[in-house]
Amino acid sequence: MDLKQIETFIHVCEQKSFTRAAQKLGYTQSAVSFQIKQLELSLGVTLFERVNHSIKLTSKGCEVLELAHKMMALSSDIKRISSMNNEISGTVRIAMADSLCHWLFWDNYSSFHQEYPNITLKVISASTEEMFRLAKQNDVDIIFTLDKHIYDENYIIAKQHPVKNHFIVSPEHPLAGMENITFDFLMKYPFILTEKGMSYRRMLEEHLALKSLQINPFLEIGDTDLICHLIEQNMGVSFLPDFVTDSYVKSGRIKRLDTKDFSADIWIQTVYHRNKWLTPEMDCVIHRLCSYI
Repeated sequence: MDLKQIETFIHVCEQKSFTRAAQKLGYTQSAVSFQIKQLELSLGVTLFERVNHSIKLTSKGCEVLELAHKMMALSSDIKRISSMNNEISGTVRIAMADSLCHWLFWDNYSSFHQEYPNITLKVISASTEEMFRLAKQNDVDIIFTLDKHIYDENYIIAKQHPVKNHFIVSPEHPLAGMENITFDFLMKYPFILTEKGMSYRRMLEEHLALKSLQINPFLEIGDTDLICHLIEQNMGVSFLPDFVTDSYVKSGRIKRLDTKDFSADIWIQTVYHRNKWLTPEMDCVIHRLCSYI
């Protein structure tokens, strides 16, 4: 048994395929099959059930996978400590909501890049359902989501935090001076909203469906900072998380409305798959993301 066999085993588990693992590693399929066979022989256990050209971890294989991740993590730590320049490098793929991208990178990315210049971030914007599909297929490393509270035993929650949401208008808008506004009354005004499928947009539409109502925004766009700018110009009503609108509200450019019959509980969560090999670069990114929550 050697670390190359352990790494190959982890990739086969993540890709759920000898062929895809070989492509990922730059090996031939026969080389991958040979390494897995040698690992099984050295351990004296069968790691995979092979049925009709598909593979599935055996119970022993699941136990070995958990230890394999620990071995690779320890190996990475040893290499990092023994490295002359002690630099962490690599690519980390993050799936996140559009509205989180602007908030995360606008003021925070410069300091992160200065501290870790050799870490490359690849950001994939997707719906929450798509994020978990990508993570399951090992097409992303970390999920940074804004949605209802999500718990899945297959994922580790690095950090989470509830987020408040409000309807917003310009201080000059007719609704700006009102209190305890009803949901039905709000729907009489023109709206600017994020695209369909976004978590808080979906919650809004679910509430509308319960009341047999619908909303037809005159503009749908993923750029939440642009939405705030247009609301500031008194162009309608919108519904956004508070962290997006904080600077506008504090400067008096936008006003949050007090609604008495509608609330939406959403959470920011940083998660990764339990079977994911936590590389040093992933660990750095996760710790930085968690510091923002």
